[in-house]
Order: sequence, then C-alpha cells, then structure tokens
Amino acid sequence: MASYGPDERALFESAAARLFETVVALGGIPTTDPRIAPDSEQRPAFDLLVELGLVLLDKETDTWVPEDPSSVQSRVVSPLSQEGARLLDESSHWARVFGGLTQTWRRSPMSAVRGPFTHIHDEAIGPFLTGLVSECEEELLTAQPQTGRDAQSLAAAALRDTQMLERGTKMRTLYQHSARRSSVTHKYVAAVTARGAEVRTLDEFFNRMLVFDRRIAVIPGRDDLRVAIAIREPSVVAYLVDIFERTWERARPFTNRDTTMMKGIAAEQRAMTIRMLIEGHSDPVSAKRLGVSPRTYAGYVADLKDEYEAETRFQLGYTMGQQGVSGTEETQETD
Repeated sequence: MASYGPDERALFESAAARLFETVVALGGIPTTDPRIAPDSEQRPAFDLLVELGLVLLDKETDTWVPEDPSSVQSRVVSPLSQEGARLLDESSHWARVFGGLTQTWRRSPMSAVRGPFTHIHDEAIGPFLTGLVSECEEELLTAQPQTGRDAQSLAAAALRDTQMLERGTKMRTLYQHSARRSSVTHKYVAAVTARGAEVRTLDEFFNRMLVFDRRIAVIPGRDDLRVAIAIREPSVVAYLVDIFERTWERARPFTNRDTTMMKGIAAEQRAMTIRMLIEGHSDPVSAKRLGVSPRTYAGYVADLKDEYEAETRFQLGYTMGQQGVSGTEETQETD
C-alpha cells in the first residue's frame, strides 16, 4: 500500500471520515449518487476512501459498501510507525557520531584558535543557531525585540524550540509589550509555554540575544541582522546573563491577562512614548524603541495630543513641560 502523508491525512480528517460515516449510516451508496460524481465536491474524499479500501464496490447491486476500518488501519498505520522507528534509529546514529566529533573538536587546539568571538554571516546564521539549540542541555535565555520576527521565522523557531523543551531543557524568553498584539507571536508562545517555557514582556527597548547553557551568547553584529557574533568568553557571557536576569525581574508574564496588569502595560507604553518625545527622537527611531510600526507610534502621539488638548507636537511638548510631565511618573508608581 502507498505511504500516506499530511495532505492525505488532512483530507481524511476533514471530509473522507464524514463521507464514510454517511455510507455506514445508509448501508451503502449507489454508484450513481451525485455526491460521488466525478466533478462533485466530495469526489476527492470518496477516491481516498476507495484507495484506502474503506469502501468496496458490490457489482451485483452496483453499490459502494463500507468496510471495517480496523482491518484497514493496520495497512495504513503500521508502515508509518515502522518508518518513524527507522528514522528515530537513524537519527540516533547520526547524533552519536556528531556528538563524538563535537567532543573531539572541543578538546582540540582548533577550538581555541578561532578565539572567544566568532562572526557568522547571512545564510550561515540559521544553521548555526539550530546546531546550538540541538546541543543546549540545561537552559536557553532569549531576548527577542518585536521587530524582525515574521510568521515564517516564528514557525521555524517554534518547531526548533519545542523539540528542545521536550528534551527537558529550560527556556526563558523576553519580548517587548508590543508582542502581545501579534497573533503569530501568541501562537509561538502558546506552543512553547505548553512545554514549560516562560515568556515575559517589558516596555524597554533591548537588542536580540540568545544565551545557551550560560556558555555561548549570540548577539547581532549589525542592525540589519546579517551578521551574528558568537561569544564564548566566560566573563562576557556572565555579564550578558546578569543583564538578562535584571531585566527579567522587571518584566511581566506574557500569559497574564488580568485587567490590572494590562492597565500597567498601557501606562508603561504611554510613559515611554512621552520619553521618546521629550528626548526628541524621530518617529522611526521611537517606533523601533517601542517595538511598533511608525503608524502605531503616530497613533500614540495623537492620543497624547488629545489628552493634553494640543494641536501640534510643539504645543504638546510645551504643555507637558508646564505640567512637569517626564514620562517616569507611571513607572515609578508601578514599581
């Protein structure tokens, strides 16, 4: 029997199973039934049932009759289970060989020749990080600003990180508050927290960083993220971990949605918008610091204009200055 994959399974779950239930309820379905006509909507589902052997043609009555699914299940599932076992066995052999090579490399002088800092460029960054995740045994710390994480990269990260978590590795991730508005980020967070990861958010701007087992840290080499720097110097890695821990203590749990906390987050974002205005940053820079789009940031400024009854940013700045507004009041109260 042919091997079946995700596409066939999706068709089987969504349409073929319901059609089979209909055939069982009717005791069979005539070959002339319009539901299984060549151009009908249910024809692909019917063809799959025939291919699986779940319906057979009774030539005497010219009727398709159902078969016992348990007799078909073993023909479909057993080859998949055998293939899965074969792949697991094969992957363990590959992992064992690579594990030996990794230990050989770390014991050799060559591992020190490259120095405590390694630059990784462009397409090599993804495979390099995947390798570090696969080797991570105890803990992964990540700081991920909202900008630059699209649906495709998050989906790949979810697959990679959930596999790591299922090995028993711990994981903590920091986002900016703006990540709470991203549906794809919510899906990622749901996937990793279900497996024990912790995710928090805060208003402050920070750069991307990953720390593996407190042994190797990876940070961007440039703003365009085309260069990554792997840091193996213990003192520098420890310094970055200390910064992460201090920031983590100030952050708020991603999964906490109670009203009081959401009001606090809104107040923190409002306060940071005020600080950006007072410091005179451009809209693109301010939007990046807040982890939002320039249009969203412009909306924040418009809300402040309405709040202080100002028509221009100059009037807004003057009014806030007259009232002694600095953008730190809400943060102080929250703390």
